[in-house]
Amino acid sequence: MRSLWLLLGSTTLALGAAGVFLPLLPTVPFLLLSAFAFSRSSERLHHWLLAHPVFGPPISEWRERRAIGRRAKRLASVSIVAAFLISVALGVTHWILAAQALVLVAVSVFIWTRPNA
Repeated sequence: MRSLWLLLGSTTLALGAAGVFLPLLPTVPFLLLSAFAFSRSSERLHHWLLAHPVFGPPISEWRERRAIGRRAKRLASVSIVAAFLISVALGVTHWILAAQALVLVAVSVFIWTRPNA
């Protein structure tokens, strides 16, 4: 089981790192999942991730205050709008667009009601 947690932690860390550069890929949720997986597989990697100068602060802010940084909120909002506009441009059916809009609005409300980091 430890190997599966390590694989999950490594995979989600790679996705989180890619999210730093790719605007439509969320970074912090993947980092949180990575920290969770590493806490069950490798204490060394878990501590490394929490102490990392780029990846550590968002994890700490979430753990301590359930806070999301303003920049992250803005980027998430831009990504949400972009994802919806891509669906519209691709001609996705109306009922799927409605479901997508409902989920994206709920995600936006969640993000913007969290404290600022």
